Amino acid sequence: MNDFNRAYTPSTGAGSMDMAVNEGLRAFMLGVYQKLAYGIALAGGLAFLVGSNTFPPLTEFVLFSPFRLVVQFGPIGLILISAFAMKRPSPLGTAVLYWTIVTLLGLSLSVWVLMATMNTEAASRAGIVYSTTFITIAKAFFLTATAFGALSLYGYTTKRDLQPIGVVAIFALWGIVGMSLLSFLFPPSGFFETAITVGVLAISGVLVAFDTQNLKRSYFAFEGDERGLAVMTNWGALNFFILFYNIFVTILSLLSRR
Repeated sequence: MNDFNRAYTPSTGAGSMDMAVNEGLRAFMLGVYQKLAYGIALAGGLAFLVGSNTFPPLTEFVLFSPFRLVVQFGPIGLILISAFAMKRPSPLGTAVLYWTIVTLLGLSLSVWVLMATMNTEAASRAGIVYSTTFITIAKAFFLTATAFGALSLYGYTTKRDLQPIGVVAIFALWGIVGMSLLSFLFPPSGFFETAITVGVLAISGVLVAFDTQNLKRSYFAFEGDERGLAVMTNWGALNFFILFYNIFVTILSLLSRR
């Protein structure tokens, strides 16, 4: 779920960009991180609102009505549609896409909060049992934030060109998504489910560093173009949010196994 517009300037190498004295680049990256932080806060708030069962009709609607299919499949559907429909993306269009996906993914996280609230368990298709607590959720968030920050810092400061490994990681991630969908046609396998979980975690980590470096390149490609930079801020925040979500859910599922 992470193949958006990664604009870059091929002639601009990772080692040729001087970030230390470029205030414009610093402001651009801070804008991306700020929008990411707002998205994480919104997603967390929605997850707690629905999962805490404070308003039972809302919890019933989101998690136990046909609307749950929109929550489950809406994000990847929007990603695929935007890839074909947004030929000339606008700041407003990309902002709407960002907040819509943040909302749907935040709602999807409410199932974990509900499990912690009700002290219940859930089983995957392969029979793996999950049971979580608010402490486990907090640990997963802390680990995710720490790993994400370290990987993004590496992508921002490294002189190494991450383009080759990033492209491989993108194809690998979409390959995992495809295998996950195809797995419904075959008998469930705990080993296969675990392999996919670990694969998503590893690939998402690589993409955090890659996307950070790619955002730097995007800035230099669109420097002076306010509209282009506004679009790239939304794309960057969306890529980051999806990666943060992937890492968080993966770590949480690993910590919650019983």
